[in-house]
Amino acid sequence: MKEILSDAESRMKKSISVLSGDYAAIRAGRANPAVLDKIRVDYYGSPTAINQLAAISVSEARVLTIQPWDTTVCKSIERAIETSELGINPQSDGKIIRLTFPQLSEERRRDLVKEISKMAEECKVAIRSIRRDAMDKLKVKKKNSELTEDDLKTAEKHTQELTDKYCKETDKVFDNKKKEILEI
Repeated sequence: MKEILSDAESRMKKSISVLSGDYAAIRAGRANPAVLDKIRVDYYGSPTAINQLAAISVSEARVLTIQPWDTTVCKSIERAIETSELGINPQSDGKIIRLTFPQLSEERRRDLVKEISKMAEECKVAIRSIRRDAMDKLKVKKKNSELTEDDLKTAEKHTQELTDKYCKETDKVFDNKKKEILEI
C-alpha cells in the first residue's frame, strides 16, 4: 500500500516539475535563459542545446547575451534562434549574440494567460489520472485480500489528500506565472 502511495506522490511531483519547466520556457516580456532550452543548434552534425555551446546571461531586464565558446558556431546559433518559435531576431557582432525581448502587448498577455491556464488544467488532469491509477491498484489489492476494507478506505483518503495537495500546488504555480505575465 505504501509503495502505491509513494509512487503516486512522486508521479504527481513530476507533473508539477514538468509544468514548471514548461512555464519557464514561456517568455513573459523578461529575459529568461530557459526560453532557449528547447532550441537545438546543428553542431558538427548533432543537435546540441545552446547552453552547451555558449555562456548565456541576462545583461539587462529584457536582454539575453549569448557568448559562444567557439565563435565559429555563432552563425549556427543565430540561424537556430531565427528559425525557432521564439519570434526574436538576434543581433550579433560575430562574438556575442544579443536577444532583446520586446514588451508584450495586452492581447499577447491575455493569449499567454489562456495558454498557461490550459497547461495547468492538463497538469491537473494528469494528477487526477495518477489518482485513478493508484485507486485501481488499491482496489486490486483489496480484491486479492492483500488489504482490509479499513486499509482501503484509509489509503483512498490519503490518495485524495495527495491529489488535493498537488492540485493546489498546480494552482499556485499557475498564479505565480500569471502574475509574472500580467506584470508590466
